[in-house]
Amino acid sequence: MSNAFAPSSNCQSLRALPKGMNQHFMSSGDGSEDAWVKALLDAGGGPKPGEFEEDMKMKGLLGPNRGKGNTKLSANSRLIKWLEDEGQVYLSESSSWGEAPHPMAISTETKDEITNESSGRGLLARRSINDGDELLKIPMDLCITRKSARRTLGKDALEEGINEYLAIACQLIHEKYVMGEESTMAAYIGVLPEVEEGSPVVAATKSLQMKLRREYDALLGGEGGLIEKFPDRFPKEHFTFDNWVWAFTMLFSRAIRLRNLQVGERLAMVPYADLINHSAFSQAFIDARESGDWLFKTGDEEVILYADRGYKKMEQSNAELLLLYGFALERNPYNSVDVTVSIVPRTEKVAAENEGIEVDPLAEEKVAFLKEVGRDQTVDFPCYADRYPVEMLEFLRLMMMTPEDTRGKKISDFDYSRTISPANEAAVLQSVVEAVNYQLNLYPQTEEDDANIIKDKALFRLLNYNQRMAVRHRRNEKRLLKRTLAALEKQIRNKGLDVDGLSRAEGSTLGQVLKGETRKEKTALEDKLEKMGLPIDIR
Repeated sequence: MSNAFAPSSNCQSLRALPKGMNQHFMSSGDGSEDAWVKALLDAGGGPKPGEFEEDMKMKGLLGPNRGKGNTKLSANSRLIKWLEDEGQVYLSESSSWGEAPHPMAISTETKDEITNESSGRGLLARRSINDGDELLKIPMDLCITRKSARRTLGKDALEEGINEYLAIACQLIHEKYVMGEESTMAAYIGVLPEVEEGSPVVAATKSLQMKLRREYDALLGGEGGLIEKFPDRFPKEHFTFDNWVWAFTMLFSRAIRLRNLQVGERLAMVPYADLINHSAFSQAFIDARESGDWLFKTGDEEVILYADRGYKKMEQSNAELLLLYGFALERNPYNSVDVTVSIVPRTEKVAAENEGIEVDPLAEEKVAFLKEVGRDQTVDFPCYADRYPVEMLEFLRLMMMTPEDTRGKKISDFDYSRTISPANEAAVLQSVVEAVNYQLNLYPQTEEDDANIIKDKALFRLLNYNQRMAVRHRRNEKRLLKRTLAALEKQIRNKGLDVDGLSRAEGSTLGQVLKGETRKEKTALEDKLEKMGLPIDIR
């Protein structure tokens, strides 16, 4: 992923920072104040993170094991101690000389308020967080990067130009499976989940699986790979394809692209910071800078988590979130469904091979124009809940052109960002309606069927996590497609395109303004100036 974000808040209390910025709650499931406090205590709510766990261990009251300890809590405490000892990261809840209290704590489990689904480990806010706060600082020396991978596994093995993902994946396998508890990063590796806890879609996605296999064979397992060249550093019993998939699952769901480094951008696995889960709404972001103040720079670099700094948000659909992170957001404003628009130009050859199809006199010219502008005849366009891309309309306006529109003029003379003619626009919108209906009919179940499954809580809970996510995702896809369909049909009515006998352009390249549109009609002079490379608005 390009950036990792954490929800920010200038409200009275910021509860949790899990997957999705909607209010989240902890494992008790009721979302109450008591539930949040309990989770905060479990995360280490005393003067020092982890003190609650130690206290419970002393009393023999920690969890059902009664004194044996909770492995997730122990892993959290171990990570905190490692960060404090190795990186001098200040994580105390109490203030110190020149240090404000650390505002966050690790929770072993967070849940989404809307879906009640587990979001795994996450960070909680102990106190209110203001816009622009620096929430944490992690030294770059504690991060896993291409530089650290080459230092660890040898610059002769991982050459200078190696892809960052490949290099970091190799170090992850080395630290977890080769070094194990002897690794200097064992405390961090210990909080990373297994594949089944991370992205469940990775293993099921054939195209991604095939790409990972190709990369694995080319770098490691194939003839002349690193396993063959450097068996002591890349032992084949540890550098397996399954472990390769695990490493990439961690990268897809946790890696952060840091900017503003001395060397430019760098991909990194950042301990502690990557426990912050994702939000489609947050403006908080992680970046890097040289440590020290403006006057005294140390030359070292550190990773900073900022709250709300007006940075570009991570815009990902639920399909992308499921693939990369194994979860989807119920209220994702960037959710979209790809609608495939495939046009087969009715050339003489196509007409000869398909009985009943009439030849389009402009077919060959359309194919040539598509090649010239770098477009294929089959294109996938994302449709959102409240809009669809202008590029889709431009593509279809071209493909729906007739000789009555052109009247001998070249296809390239027309401006496809504007309405060509009422008849052309009606054909365009109707073709999108047909494409959306076709896509809806591909689902074996209706949206109502999925809604009924979700409403039956007893039945829904019998499904595993992956299945529940799949049902929610496909239902949201259908709802989005239905909204697109309703918007298209309304647009056809409002523009007066639902009648017969609509006019064509008749060779005019000025475009037309339909009923309900606010855009002004282009004049002949504006059209001429624009074609001369002078897009001047006379009015």
